[in-house]
Amino acid sequence: MSPVLLLEFLALGALWGASFLFMRLGAADFGPLATAGLRVGIAAVVLLPLLAWPGVWRDLRSRALPILAVGVLNSAIPFALFSYAVMHISTGLTSILNATVPMTGALVAWVWLKERPGASRLLGLLIGFGGVALLVIGKSGLGGWLRASSADALLAMGACLLATLCYGIAASYTKRFLSGLHPLATTTGSLWGATFALALPMTLSWPTQAPGLQAWLAVTAVAVLCTAVAYGLFFHLIAQAGPSKALTVTFLLPVFALVYGVVFLQEEVTLWMLGCGLVVLLGTGLSTGLLRAEMLWRKKTRSSMR
Repeated sequence: MSPVLLLEFLALGALWGASFLFMRLGAADFGPLATAGLRVGIAAVVLLPLLAWPGVWRDLRSRALPILAVGVLNSAIPFALFSYAVMHISTGLTSILNATVPMTGALVAWVWLKERPGASRLLGLLIGFGGVALLVIGKSGLGGWLRASSADALLAMGACLLATLCYGIAASYTKRFLSGLHPLATTTGSLWGATFALALPMTLSWPTQAPGLQAWLAVTAVAVLCTAVAYGLFFHLIAQAGPSKALTVTFLLPVFALVYGVVFLQEEVTLWMLGCGLVVLLGTGLSTGLLRAEMLWRKKTRSSMR
């Protein structure tokens, strides 16, 4: 990967990692539905000029309804769920649970598209979801008596996992019904679909007290930087480096999110979180094919022989 692409890769990880921080700051004043609605709405407006790109408007018109529909699954529901989650659990923990998206996508593709994973990827699914189970047990208080605060945390973590399931379904839906379309048509159209879906819920849940400047800046940042700009970087990386390498940005998100949470929100990072996070990332790497069990075994064997 060239130095320029490496910088873009790091920038994408930094932007998507910051989305949890901005959602937390925005949701504190706006609430989860208004935060999600503003995020997709502002991003959709920012990306609107891209419809003039050759082939984008044509592809959007040809498959308008499916593209708008996928926006509900890929943006509207997950953004609202994550905005709810960061109000009850740390942004770092939310980002670790978000890292299961590739695993969930592989599982949905197995069930829906009959894309049976090989032994290495199946092992990755088991490891990854095992890491999630340990994380939930440790952070929700299920190891002892379930307290009221622990119940809130459990609901928030459930919201994160439901959001990742929506991402997985959206990925398989896109592959099955939207293959061959210009990616900018799918991105821009899906954000408009999410905007339409969240318009009424956002209006009904609009806060009675005027949100502060910090909240407005946060939702603007998550919309422009973490959604519109980040999508552009992501598709550029796919075009230049390929989807497999672009997908490895998943490993960076929890790192940036944990750092942001500690620095700006004074969140606590425990050894349990870090350990379970590494297990989740290992499972993600194996389940997506970015890592292979055979490669890890060979490295371990070579190290033991030295």
